Amino acid sequence: MHSVDRIGRYRLERRLGTGAFGTVWLAHDDDLDAPVAVKVLAENWAHRLDVRERFLSEARLLRKAGSPRVVQVHDIGELPDGRPYFVMEYADAGTLADLLAAGPLPVAEALRLTALAARSAHALHEAGIVHRDVKPSNVLLRTAPDGTRRVLLADLGLAKSLAQASGLTLAAGSEGYRPPEQAEPGVGIDARADVYSLGAVGYELVTGAVPAAPGKAVPPERLRPDVDPGAARALMRALEPDRERRWPTAEALAEELESCAAAESAARRPRGRRVRDVGRRRGRWGRGAGRPRGRRGRAVALGAAVAAVAAAGVGLGMALWPGTPKTSAASGVRVADATGRVAVRVPDGWGRQLRDSGWDPATLGLPAGHEPGLAVAEDLTHWQDLGARVDGVFVGLSEHGDVTARVTAVEHSGCHYDGDRAYGAGSWHGLVRAWSGCPGGGLLTEAALVPAGAAGQPQVYVQVRRQGGDDPTDRVLRSLEVTRTR
Repeated sequence: MHSVDRIGRYRLERRLGTGAFGTVWLAHDDDLDAPVAVKVLAENWAHRLDVRERFLSEARLLRKAGSPRVVQVHDIGELPDGRPYFVMEYADAGTLADLLAAGPLPVAEALRLTALAARSAHALHEAGIVHRDVKPSNVLLRTAPDGTRRVLLADLGLAKSLAQASGLTLAAGSEGYRPPEQAEPGVGIDARADVYSLGAVGYELVTGAVPAAPGKAVPPERLRPDVDPGAARALMRALEPDRERRWPTAEALAEELESCAAAESAARRPRGRRVRDVGRRRGRWGRGAGRPRGRRGRAVALGAAVAAVAAAGVGLGMALWPGTPKTSAASGVRVADATGRVAVRVPDGWGRQLRDSGWDPATLGLPAGHEPGLAVAEDLTHWQDLGARVDGVFVGLSEHGDVTARVTAVEHSGCHYDGDRAYGAGSWHGLVRAWSGCPGGGLLTEAALVPAGAAGQPQVYVQVRRQGGDDPTDRVLRSLEVTRTR
């Protein structure tokens, strides 16, 4: 999109995100004095009539749903260059993916949020629509007038009417949240496909990990021992590969999870525990889990996969950091975070799972916040466990604090420290530290990078884990692309 400050009567304030086919902006409706979200078709798809129709179909389906549990469409229009846009209510409290950046949620809270998302999906199903891409980043949160949070389903770019979905011929959905019948072309789907995806969302909210492939998910209580068996069974039933054995409706799943959440709250109350507000969670749960208090003896807790690997382009209002290499012709898989500010290439075979929703630098001992970041690996389920055999990369951006000092202070007991070295290539220089002989035989390198010749911000933390073979650390660092806001 060319640089503009208004779309119709809506005054643009900042970009909220960029997807495969469009960009969403936070804007202000001056006539009604209210914030709104404006979604605009991307320029590179403007001449594809099929993509244009799919874009408009999303607006129609959102409007058709007509439910307060689904993002509402207020207006639709066309830019002077012919690209369509539509105007939606603004979800001011972020997404479930944003909540997950701080780690797994208290169990009762995770179950309640999943139940609310299930009721949103049920509202779609009652309107004759199947979502086909329910995942944390598509579940929005909006502050209600009484201060509570509403849960809204959004992004119906893959949604279909149930009549159409029964005869679908193309695979769709995001890895980790996609039911088996939706991964195979030529297989019709129904509302139970969304039930599976909701189970995957609830599983991640509780455990911090996306479930493995259908039929191979580890029971939640093995990742989080304090999960009630009833809640674990409810989630695992939603994740049944055979849809005939799943909850028959999203509403049935919601009712069961609400019952489990109430039982969880009641069980906790006599012991003086309470669920804390989201964004202020600092407690730990389970054995050896939760947000680390210190750095000794564990890898940085960077979370688990949430989506299939997908490249994301540099967004509007941003520019490559001077000297950042362009790696379009390079080997490996290029991945980017949801904001488009951080991108990197990883070896072929590593790019199977991606978490792109950012990180909290407090994990490394830096000032708390939500910054751009990503984790990509062949299997992110056990990323936090240094004993797990994982090949992968984490990249996190930090606008504040001293990343080098924090990386220098990290110790991984159980691993052998091999020393450090200086790194300098292109627009980045910094420190690389290496560890070997970690539990399970893994090798680990961590880098703290700062812009060469700049004011020292932003800084980048990189962690590379591998099981042997050639060390790809320098190739990964050379491929690093970071954008800055103009």
